[in-house]
Amino acid sequence: MSEPVVDLYEQDLEPRAANHESLSPLNFIERTAAIYPRKLAMVHGTIRRDWAETYRRCRQLASALERRGIGRGDTVSIVAPNIPAHFEAHFGVPMTGAVLNSINTRLDAPAIAFILEHAEASAVLVDCECAEVVGRALARIEREILVIDIADPDFTDAQAPIGEIDYESFLAEGDSDHQWSVPDDEWRAITLNYTSGTTGDPKGVVYHHRGAYLGAINNVLSWGLPNHAVYLWTLPMFHCNGWCFPWTMAAMAGVNVCLRHVRAHTIVETIAREGVTHLCGAPIVLKMINEVPTEAKAAITQSVRVMTAGAPPPSSVIAGMEAMGFEVTHVYGLTETYGPCVACAWNDEWDELALDERARLKARQGVRMPMQAAIMVADPATLQPIRQDGVTLGEIMIRGNLVMKGYLKNPETTRRAFDRGWFHSGDLAVWHPDGYVEIKDRSKDIIISGGENISSIEVEEVLFGHPLVQDVAVVAKRDEKWGEVPCAFITLVADVELSEQAVIDYCRARMAHFKAPKHVVFATLPRTPTGKLQKYLLRQWANDAQSEVATA
Repeated sequence: MSEPVVDLYEQDLEPRAANHESLSPLNFIERTAAIYPRKLAMVHGTIRRDWAETYRRCRQLASALERRGIGRGDTVSIVAPNIPAHFEAHFGVPMTGAVLNSINTRLDAPAIAFILEHAEASAVLVDCECAEVVGRALARIEREILVIDIADPDFTDAQAPIGEIDYESFLAEGDSDHQWSVPDDEWRAITLNYTSGTTGDPKGVVYHHRGAYLGAINNVLSWGLPNHAVYLWTLPMFHCNGWCFPWTMAAMAGVNVCLRHVRAHTIVETIAREGVTHLCGAPIVLKMINEVPTEAKAAITQSVRVMTAGAPPPSSVIAGMEAMGFEVTHVYGLTETYGPCVACAWNDEWDELALDERARLKARQGVRMPMQAAIMVADPATLQPIRQDGVTLGEIMIRGNLVMKGYLKNPETTRRAFDRGWFHSGDLAVWHPDGYVEIKDRSKDIIISGGENISSIEVEEVLFGHPLVQDVAVVAKRDEKWGEVPCAFITLVADVELSEQAVIDYCRARMAHFKAPKHVVFATLPRTPTGKLQKYLLRQWANDAQSEVATA
């Protein structure tokens, strides 16, 4: 029998309080408030707060919650747009050991009620614009929940309060010098986010302190984010905790420019007025900015960096942003991966390429981010990596610290998601020879026509290039001859007309004829409250003559 191996470097060298502490993004705000107390932290209407005041308010929130008996094992929900209180909750709630649950403001009452019940919320912070729908949600459930109203002096359409106390009065109950500590285990839950639930009840995705810390640093490294960046909150904080950017901005002592509503002219005006340097948003937000008249954008003289995800942005959108002088980084991720975990890292040699070619490269999802251990594109049946030929289809698999703990109270779904040691994304992609990943579709959205695979995304990209197309989605329609054929649902820009044949001819001139839509429906596209396209409804509409289509 061989002697046990003795590792010299494991003898009397165990972790101690002096050399080991759990990773937590909560430490970022304490450091920034100590080093840059007078640096601007928060802009919202007439509100301008520095980092010292912002940190004090976070500690007051933590203290007030603890005095109400809220702490480890509890859930504190919030239904609010991008306002200072939402940012503060990302620190104040987990400082107590409780878990923050940011709820989408566009959900209806039954969906909010489901989340509050499923999350077993002890308290809910409610913005004045969301009071009515949250009130109806609370009427549907039996559990006792502390309701805190958030007022906004700059918002003129406030609804009647529904809580027992307003947010500022609640903060006044707390101690601004409240002493808090990071959890002794970085695997502890920090936030709870719900998937969009396009086909049923949403799933609760649990994040841990370690992942949130690394997600925040991931943003810094992937974007080259400098100290004191001016960040515009176009991305909702309820989307994957704003892709971890509340913690990122605290780490870098940046300026959080809050935005209650995402409106094109407001975005452009705010970028110019506040000197915004960075923002995130879905391709539809980029398209909105593109369509603002040139004269309105003339006041923007600084460089602006944009991170976009949610769907592969059409090359036409990326090209338009480049022409404005905005630098676009395309990223990829899911609720289950703290937001982005893959980015289209730019290579300097691509700078000399033509604009259209640069846009094509930027439309790829890219390579793993620095804090993500591994991704691969693999055959989901065998889990063997596919060929890196830019043609073979496989499923994106993800492994590492930027993957959720699991689904709350849903062990079987968690087990399936982590089958054989990888998180299964459900996204189909090709792997290019340079190692860059490019999504072709969700596994259920590939169209198989006459034995040929057609990417709905490829067809959508062509259609997005049409100047009269505002929004588009392509799904499979059953066909007696071909099995399936592409069916395009299109929303046109206002006050224009376009025929079905004109759309088909446009596509046939730009792609293989078998890939062009065989049917075109002009309609308002159905989306979830998070903005995700509900393709399952479009498939029903395309294949059921009795389905009701909301025509555009």
